[in-house]
Amino acid sequence: METARQDSPSQHPADDNTAQPAAAVGTPALRLAHRVSDAANGIRLKLARGWNFKPKMIAYYGYGSTEWVRVFGRVLLASSPKPGSRADTAVRNGTQNVRGWRAFTSTPIQHADVDIEIGGVHTRVKADRGGLVDEVIKVQLEPGWHTVTFRTNDAEEAQAQVQVIGPETRLGIVSDIDDTVMVTALPRPFLALWNTFVLSERARMATPGMAVLLDRMTVRHPDAPVIYLSTGPWNAAPTLARFLARNMYPAGALLLTDWGLTADRWFRSGQEHKHRNLERLASEFPGMKWLLIGDNGQHDEQIYSEFSAKFPDKVAAIAIRQLSVSESVLAGGHTEHGDHSAEQVPWIYSPDGAGIARRLENLGLM
Repeated sequence: METARQDSPSQHPADDNTAQPAAAVGTPALRLAHRVSDAANGIRLKLARGWNFKPKMIAYYGYGSTEWVRVFGRVLLASSPKPGSRADTAVRNGTQNVRGWRAFTSTPIQHADVDIEIGGVHTRVKADRGGLVDEVIKVQLEPGWHTVTFRTNDAEEAQAQVQVIGPETRLGIVSDIDDTVMVTALPRPFLALWNTFVLSERARMATPGMAVLLDRMTVRHPDAPVIYLSTGPWNAAPTLARFLARNMYPAGALLLTDWGLTADRWFRSGQEHKHRNLERLASEFPGMKWLLIGDNGQHDEQIYSEFSAKFPDKVAAIAIRQLSVSESVLAGGHTEHGDHSAEQVPWIYSPDGAGIARRLENLGLM
Protein backbone atom coordinates (compact mmCIF):
# COMPACT_ATOMS: atom_id res chain seq x y z
CA MET A 1 0.00 0.00 0.00
CA GLU A 2 1.24 3.45 -0.83
CA THR A 3 2.38 5.44 2.17
CA ALA A 4 0.18 8.40 3.04
CA ARG A 5 0.39 11.02 5.75
CA GLN A 6 -2.35 12.73 7.66
CA ASP A 7 -1.92 15.59 10.09
CA SER A 8 -5.01 16.20 12.13
CA PRO A 9 -5.68 17.15 15.75
CA SER A 10 -8.75 14.89 15.83
CA GLN A 11 -10.86 12.85 13.48
CA HIS A 12 -13.62 11.72 15.78
CA PRO A 13 -16.49 13.39 17.65
CA ALA A 14 -15.52 15.13 20.88
CA ASP A 15 -15.91 13.04 24.00
CA ASP A 16 -15.06 13.42 27.67
CA ASN A 17 -11.36 12.87 26.98
CA THR A 18 -11.06 15.53 24.30
CA ALA A 19 -8.77 18.42 25.20
CA GLN A 20 -10.26 21.88 25.06
CA PRO A 21 -8.84 25.15 26.34
CA ALA A 22 -9.96 25.55 29.92
CA ALA A 23 -10.63 29.25 29.45
CA ALA A 24 -13.18 28.54 26.72
CA VAL A 25 -15.55 26.22 28.54
CA GLY A 26 -17.34 25.65 31.83
CA THR A 27 -18.15 27.94 34.74
CA PRO A 28 -15.56 30.36 36.16
CA ALA A 29 -14.99 27.95 39.06
CA LEU A 30 -14.48 25.06 36.65
CA ARG A 31 -12.09 27.09 34.52
CA LEU A 32 -10.13 27.91 37.66
CA ALA A 33 -10.10 24.21 38.57
CA HIS A 34 -8.68 23.41 35.13
CA ARG A 35 -5.88 25.91 35.64
CA VAL A 36 -5.13 24.47 39.07
CA SER A 37 -5.20 20.95 37.64
CA ASP A 38 -2.82 21.91 34.83
CA ALA A 39 -0.47 23.61 37.30
CA ALA A 40 -0.52 20.53 39.55
CA ASN A 41 0.24 18.28 36.60
CA GLY A 42 3.14 20.58 35.68
CA ILE A 43 4.57 20.15 39.18
CA ARG A 44 4.15 16.37 38.91
CA LEU A 45 6.01 16.40 35.58
CA LYS A 46 8.91 18.34 37.09
CA LEU A 47 9.07 15.96 40.05
CA ALA A 48 8.88 12.92 37.78
CA ARG A 49 11.74 14.20 35.63
CA GLY A 50 13.71 14.93 38.77
CA TRP A 51 13.17 11.32 39.85
CA ASN A 52 14.47 10.24 36.46
CA PHE A 53 11.13 8.96 35.22
CA LYS A 54 11.27 8.26 31.49
CA PRO A 55 8.76 8.99 28.70
CA LYS A 56 6.73 5.89 27.93
CA MET A 57 4.32 5.19 25.09
CA ILE A 58 1.63 2.60 25.83
CA ALA A 59 -0.52 1.12 23.06
CA TYR A 60 -3.85 -0.66 23.52
CA TYR A 61 -6.06 -2.88 21.39
CA GLY A 62 -8.17 -1.03 18.85
CA TYR A 63 -10.98 -1.81 16.45
CA GLY A 64 -12.34 -0.58 13.15
CA SER A 65 -13.82 -1.29 9.74
CA THR A 66 -12.20 -1.87 6.37
CA GLU A 67 -12.14 1.93 5.84
CA TRP A 68 -11.09 3.28 9.24
CA VAL A 69 -9.69 2.20 12.60
CA ARG A 70 -10.04 3.59 16.11
CA VAL A 71 -6.73 3.37 17.96
CA PHE A 72 -5.81 3.97 21.60
CA GLY A 73 -2.55 4.87 23.33
CA ARG A 74 -1.18 6.90 26.24
CA VAL A 75 1.93 9.01 26.76
CA LEU A 76 3.38 9.03 30.29
CA LEU A 77 6.40 9.72 32.39
CA ALA A 78 6.93 6.49 34.31
CA SER A 79 9.57 4.77 36.41
CA SER A 80 11.30 1.71 35.00
CA PRO A 81 12.98 -1.15 36.87
CA LYS A 82 16.75 -1.26 36.80
CA PRO A 83 18.08 -3.41 33.93
CA GLY A 84 18.87 -6.90 35.19
CA SER A 85 16.88 -6.50 38.40
CA ARG A 86 14.27 -9.02 39.53
CA ALA A 87 11.52 -6.54 38.66
CA ASP A 88 12.99 -6.06 35.18
CA THR A 89 13.11 -9.82 34.65
CA ALA A 90 9.50 -10.16 35.80
CA VAL A 91 8.38 -7.49 33.34
CA ARG A 92 10.21 -9.13 30.44
CA ASN A 93 8.86 -12.58 31.32
CA GLY A 94 5.31 -11.37 31.88
CA THR A 95 5.32 -12.61 35.48
CA GLN A 96 5.23 -9.24 37.23
CA ASN A 97 2.92 -8.93 40.24
CA VAL A 98 1.91 -5.27 40.40
CA ARG A 99 -0.08 -3.63 43.17
CA GLY A 100 -2.76 -1.25 41.92
CA TRP A 101 -1.31 1.97 43.30
CA ARG A 102 1.74 1.68 41.02
CA ALA A 103 -0.47 2.30 38.00
CA PHE A 104 -1.20 5.76 39.40
CA THR A 105 2.40 6.86 40.03
CA SER A 106 3.01 7.67 36.37
CA THR A 107 2.35 11.21 35.11
CA PRO A 108 0.52 11.94 31.84
CA ILE A 109 2.34 14.08 29.28
CA GLN A 110 -0.28 16.52 28.09
CA HIS A 111 -0.68 17.38 24.40
CA ALA A 112 2.35 15.34 23.32
CA ASP A 113 2.91 14.88 19.58
CA VAL A 114 2.35 11.25 18.59
CA ASP A 115 2.98 9.61 15.22
CA ILE A 116 0.68 6.70 14.38
CA GLU A 117 1.39 4.20 11.63
CA ILE A 118 -0.98 1.51 10.36
CA GLY A 119 -1.36 -0.04 6.93
CA GLY A 120 1.17 2.33 5.38
CA VAL A 121 -0.71 5.41 6.61
CA HIS A 122 1.16 7.82 8.91
CA THR A 123 -0.82 10.24 11.05
CA ARG A 124 0.41 12.83 13.54
CA VAL A 125 -1.92 13.68 16.42
CA LYS A 126 -1.74 15.27 19.85
CA ALA A 127 -2.51 13.45 23.07
CA ASP A 128 -5.23 15.02 25.19
CA ARG A 129 -4.77 16.66 28.60
CA GLY A 130 -4.66 13.20 30.20
CA GLY A 131 -1.97 11.94 27.83
CA LEU A 132 -4.55 9.79 26.02
CA VAL A 133 -4.65 9.17 22.28
CA ASP A 134 -8.08 8.12 21.00
CA GLU A 135 -8.12 8.62 17.25
CA VAL A 136 -9.94 7.47 14.15
CA ILE A 137 -7.57 6.89 11.23
CA LYS A 138 -8.85 6.56 7.67
CA VAL A 139 -7.12 3.54 6.12
CA GLN A 140 -8.04 0.71 3.77
CA LEU A 141 -7.48 -2.67 5.46
CA GLU A 142 -8.64 -6.25 5.07
CA PRO A 143 -10.72 -7.83 7.86
CA GLY A 144 -8.65 -9.40 10.62
CA TRP A 145 -5.92 -8.28 13.00
CA HIS A 146 -3.43 -5.57 12.07
CA THR A 147 -0.54 -3.87 13.90
CA VAL A 148 -0.58 -0.19 14.81
CA THR A 149 2.64 1.56 15.86
CA PHE A 150 2.85 4.66 18.10
CA ARG A 151 5.95 6.87 18.25
CA THR A 152 6.66 9.94 20.35
CA ASN A 153 9.73 11.88 21.41
CA ASP A 154 12.27 10.19 23.70
CA ALA A 155 10.16 7.03 24.17
CA GLU A 156 10.43 3.60 22.65
CA GLU A 157 7.79 2.94 20.03
CA ALA A 158 4.80 0.88 21.13
CA GLN A 159 2.69 -1.51 19.11
CA ALA A 160 -0.75 -3.01 19.56
CA GLN A 161 -3.23 -5.05 17.57
CA VAL A 162 -6.30 -3.59 15.89
CA GLN A 163 -9.25 -5.77 14.90
CA VAL A 164 -10.72 -4.81 11.55
CA ILE A 165 -14.35 -5.91 11.33
CA GLY A 166 -15.59 -6.95 7.91
CA PRO A 167 -18.85 -5.64 6.44
CA GLU A 168 -20.34 -9.14 6.53
CA THR A 169 -19.95 -9.42 10.35
CA ARG A 170 -23.36 -9.47 12.00
CA LEU A 171 -22.63 -10.01 15.71
CA GLY A 172 -20.42 -8.24 18.23
CA ILE A 173 -19.96 -8.61 21.99
CA VAL A 174 -19.85 -5.80 24.55
CA SER A 175 -18.90 -6.80 28.09
CA ASP A 176 -18.61 -4.88 31.32
CA ILE A 177 -15.54 -5.71 33.45
CA ASP A 178 -16.15 -5.03 37.15
CA ASP A 179 -18.24 -7.81 38.73
CA THR A 180 -18.92 -9.19 35.24
CA VAL A 181 -15.62 -10.73 34.12
CA MET A 182 -13.68 -9.77 37.27
CA VAL A 183 -14.98 -9.88 40.84
CA THR A 184 -14.27 -6.46 42.38
CA ALA A 185 -17.25 -5.32 44.52
CA LEU A 186 -16.51 -1.92 43.04
CA PRO A 187 -19.47 0.26 44.16
CA ARG A 188 -18.50 0.26 47.83
CA PRO A 189 -15.91 3.06 48.19
CA PHE A 190 -13.53 1.39 50.65
CA LEU A 191 -13.37 -1.82 48.64
CA ALA A 192 -13.02 0.16 45.42
CA LEU A 193 -9.95 1.90 46.85
CA TRP A 194 -8.57 -1.39 48.18
CA ASN A 195 -9.06 -3.23 44.89
CA THR A 196 -7.74 -0.34 42.80
CA PHE A 197 -4.75 0.83 44.81
CA VAL A 198 -3.66 -1.98 47.16
CA LEU A 199 -4.66 -5.40 45.88
CA SER A 200 -2.09 -7.28 43.82
CA GLU A 201 -3.32 -7.87 40.28
CA ARG A 202 -2.71 -11.61 40.65
CA ALA A 203 -5.10 -11.64 43.62
CA ARG A 204 -8.01 -10.43 41.49
CA MET A 205 -10.52 -13.18 40.79
CA ALA A 206 -12.07 -14.02 37.45
CA THR A 207 -15.83 -14.49 37.47
CA PRO A 208 -16.62 -18.23 37.23
CA GLY A 209 -17.32 -19.40 33.69
CA MET A 210 -17.12 -16.00 32.00
CA ALA A 211 -13.81 -16.60 30.18
CA VAL A 212 -15.14 -19.92 28.85
CA LEU A 213 -18.37 -18.22 27.78
CA LEU A 214 -16.61 -15.49 25.81
CA ASP A 215 -14.14 -17.96 24.32
CA ARG A 216 -16.99 -20.20 23.13
CA MET A 217 -18.74 -17.19 21.63
CA THR A 218 -15.66 -16.24 19.64
CA VAL A 219 -15.26 -19.85 18.45
CA ARG A 220 -18.92 -19.91 17.38
CA HIS A 221 -18.60 -16.43 15.83
CA PRO A 222 -14.92 -16.05 14.84
CA ASP A 223 -15.41 -12.64 13.24
CA ALA A 224 -17.25 -11.16 16.23
CA PRO A 225 -15.34 -8.38 18.00
CA VAL A 226 -15.18 -8.32 21.80
CA ILE A 227 -15.32 -4.83 23.34
CA TYR A 228 -14.71 -4.38 27.08
CA LEU A 229 -16.71 -1.31 28.13
CA SER A 230 -15.99 -0.15 31.67
CA THR A 231 -16.11 2.97 33.83
CA GLY A 232 -12.61 2.12 35.06
CA PRO A 233 -9.79 4.66 34.55
CA TRP A 234 -7.16 4.49 31.80
CA ASN A 235 -4.51 4.33 34.56
CA ALA A 236 -5.68 0.77 35.21
CA ALA A 237 -5.65 -0.29 31.54
CA PRO A 238 -2.29 -2.16 31.64
CA THR A 239 -3.41 -4.04 34.76
CA LEU A 240 -6.78 -4.91 33.21
CA ALA A 241 -5.15 -6.02 29.96
CA ARG A 242 -2.79 -8.36 31.85
CA PHE A 243 -5.69 -9.72 33.91
CA LEU A 244 -7.77 -10.48 30.82
CA ALA A 245 -4.87 -12.17 29.04
CA ARG A 246 -3.83 -14.17 32.12
CA ASN A 247 -7.36 -15.48 32.60
CA MET A 248 -7.74 -16.45 28.93
CA TYR A 249 -10.35 -13.87 27.97
CA PRO A 250 -10.54 -13.08 24.24
CA ALA A 251 -8.50 -10.14 23.00
CA GLY A 252 -10.48 -6.95 22.50
CA ALA A 253 -10.47 -3.19 22.82
CA LEU A 254 -10.83 -1.53 26.23
CA LEU A 255 -13.15 1.46 26.33
CA LEU A 256 -12.30 3.18 29.61
CA THR A 257 -12.58 6.69 30.98
CA ASP A 258 -10.47 8.98 33.17
CA TRP A 259 -11.05 10.42 36.57
CA GLY A 260 -11.24 14.11 37.27
CA LEU A 261 -12.29 17.20 35.36
CA THR A 262 -13.87 17.27 31.93
CA ALA A 263 -14.33 20.26 29.66
CA ASP A 264 -17.75 21.10 31.11
CA ARG A 265 -18.16 19.27 34.42
CA TRP A 266 -16.36 18.47 37.67
CA PHE A 267 -16.66 14.70 37.47
CA ARG A 268 -17.00 12.31 34.55
CA SER A 269 -20.20 10.33 34.34
CA GLY A 270 -19.65 6.58 34.07
CA GLN A 271 -23.20 6.02 32.84
CA GLU A 272 -22.82 8.70 30.16
CA HIS A 273 -19.52 7.09 29.11
CA LYS A 274 -21.27 3.76 28.55
CA HIS A 275 -24.30 5.29 26.81
CA ARG A 276 -22.10 7.31 24.46
CA ASN A 277 -19.87 4.40 23.46
CA LEU A 278 -22.78 2.02 22.91
CA GLU A 279 -24.45 4.54 20.63
CA ARG A 280 -21.15 5.13 18.87
CA LEU A 281 -20.76 1.41 18.16
CA ALA A 282 -24.32 1.28 16.82
CA SER A 283 -23.50 4.15 14.47
CA GLU A 284 -20.11 2.77 13.41
CA PHE A 285 -21.46 -0.69 12.56
CA PRO A 286 -25.07 -0.22 11.39
CA GLY A 287 -25.38 -3.80 10.12
CA MET A 288 -24.41 -5.46 13.40
CA LYS A 289 -26.25 -6.66 16.48
CA TRP A 290 -24.59 -6.76 19.88
CA LEU A 291 -24.67 -9.22 22.75
CA LEU A 292 -24.54 -6.98 25.84
CA ILE A 293 -23.07 -8.58 28.97
CA GLY A 294 -23.14 -6.93 32.40
CA ASP A 295 -24.16 -7.49 36.02
CA ASN A 296 -26.94 -6.45 38.37
CA GLY A 297 -24.71 -4.68 40.88
CA GLN A 298 -24.36 -1.28 39.18
CA HIS A 299 -26.29 0.36 36.34
CA ASP A 300 -25.82 -2.12 33.50
CA GLU A 301 -29.47 -3.21 33.41
CA GLN A 302 -30.72 0.36 33.14
CA ILE A 303 -28.11 1.34 30.54
CA TYR A 304 -28.69 -1.74 28.39
CA SER A 305 -32.48 -1.41 28.69
CA GLU A 306 -32.39 2.21 27.54
CA PHE A 307 -30.05 1.32 24.66
CA SER A 308 -32.23 -1.59 23.51
CA ALA A 309 -35.34 0.59 23.68
CA LYS A 310 -33.66 3.17 21.47
CA PHE A 311 -31.96 0.67 19.14
CA PRO A 312 -33.94 -2.61 19.33
CA ASP A 313 -32.54 -3.76 15.98
CA LYS A 314 -28.96 -3.42 17.32
CA VAL A 315 -29.27 -5.87 20.23
CA ALA A 316 -29.11 -9.67 19.84
CA ALA A 317 -29.57 -10.33 23.59
CA ILE A 318 -28.77 -8.90 27.02
CA ALA A 319 -27.01 -11.18 29.52
CA ILE A 320 -26.88 -10.14 33.18
CA ARG A 321 -24.63 -11.89 35.67
CA GLN A 322 -26.42 -12.03 39.03
CA LEU A 323 -24.32 -11.22 42.08
CA SER A 324 -24.29 -13.67 44.96
CA VAL A 325 -25.69 -12.61 48.33
CA SER A 326 -22.20 -11.90 49.72
CA GLU A 327 -21.16 -10.04 46.56
CA SER A 328 -24.29 -7.92 46.60
CA VAL A 329 -23.64 -6.98 50.24
CA LEU A 330 -20.08 -5.94 49.41
CA ALA A 331 -21.30 -4.12 46.32
CA GLY A 332 -23.84 -2.14 48.30
CA GLY A 333 -26.89 -3.96 46.95
CA HIS A 334 -28.22 -5.24 43.66
CA THR A 335 -31.31 -5.04 41.52
CA GLU A 336 -33.88 -7.81 41.40
CA HIS A 337 -34.61 -9.93 38.35
CA GLY A 338 -36.48 -7.40 36.25
CA ASP A 339 -39.59 -7.95 34.16
CA HIS A 340 -38.51 -7.43 30.56
CA SER A 341 -41.39 -9.27 28.92
CA ALA A 342 -42.52 -6.10 27.14
CA GLU A 343 -39.11 -5.47 25.60
CA GLN A 344 -38.20 -6.54 22.09
CA VAL A 345 -34.89 -8.24 22.93
CA PRO A 346 -34.28 -11.38 25.05
CA TRP A 347 -32.85 -10.99 28.55
CA ILE A 348 -30.76 -13.64 30.29
CA TYR A 349 -30.06 -13.84 34.03
CA SER A 350 -27.58 -16.25 35.62
CA PRO A 351 -24.99 -16.17 38.44
CA ASP A 352 -22.17 -17.45 36.22
CA GLY A 353 -20.94 -17.87 32.68
CA ALA A 354 -22.10 -21.48 32.39
CA GLY A 355 -25.71 -20.52 33.06
CA ILE A 356 -25.55 -17.66 30.56
CA ALA A 357 -24.04 -20.03 27.98
CA ARG A 358 -26.91 -22.50 28.34
CA ARG A 359 -29.46 -19.77 27.76
CA LEU A 360 -27.54 -18.40 24.78
CA GLU A 361 -27.61 -21.89 23.30
CA ASN A 362 -31.40 -21.86 23.63
CA LEU A 363 -31.44 -18.62 21.68
CA GLY A 364 -29.24 -20.12 18.95
CA LEU A 365 -26.36 -17.71 19.66
CA MET A 366 -23.94 -20.45 20.73
